[in-house]
Amino acid sequence: MSAAYSLIHGVGFNNGKYPLKTKEDKRIYRVWYNVLIRCYDEKYLAKKPTYSGCTVSENFKSYSYFYEWYSNQKCFKNIDENGNSWHLDKDILLKGNKIYGEDTCVLVPSRVNILLTSCKGRRGLLPIGVSFDVAVNRFRSSCWQNGKNKNIGRYASKEEAFQAYKAFKEALIKDVANEYRAQLDQHAYNALMNYEVNIND
Repeated sequence: MSAAYSLIHGVGFNNGKYPLKTKEDKRIYRVWYNVLIRCYDEKYLAKKPTYSGCTVSENFKSYSYFYEWYSNQKCFKNIDENGNSWHLDKDILLKGNKIYGEDTCVLVPSRVNILLTSCKGRRGLLPIGVSFDVAVNRFRSSCWQNGKNKNIGRYASKEEAFQAYKAFKEALIKDVANEYRAQLDQHAYNALMNYEVNIND
């Protein structure tokens, strides 16, 4: 890297190979810039601690490399049901991954991103998909589906409630993956079809 380039968030650099001429160019730059923010901006990390420890691969630190990688993805021009471009995801190919890089990232619709969000910070100590229904003194299993909280059932133990959630959620993920199969990158499709929900997610 030339010393003439000023670093973006201390790590990223743009050699000017791909100037921001078109709306598409600006979109790619915004995706790249936002990845750097998630990983290296202290104010952002204070608000979004789930990104703590995330890093960017050496190649992704270069905007020109990122531009070429991103624009060559199968899903690069895909638009979701709301008219939005697909999201860059780092967790689908490798669950729990903390590195944004050419070998770990794929593009997916926001629906898939939301489907795999665990919301761990908001649910307390119970397993994912489980809450306690005080009115009937049983554990409730539920899952978000098509924008609504789907009730799966009520169970005597949190473990039973989680197993019901796990079965429902894994089937739902497969259904959504098959809906997008023709559009998804094959690696992303395979990862979704093999996705396992764990009690500590």
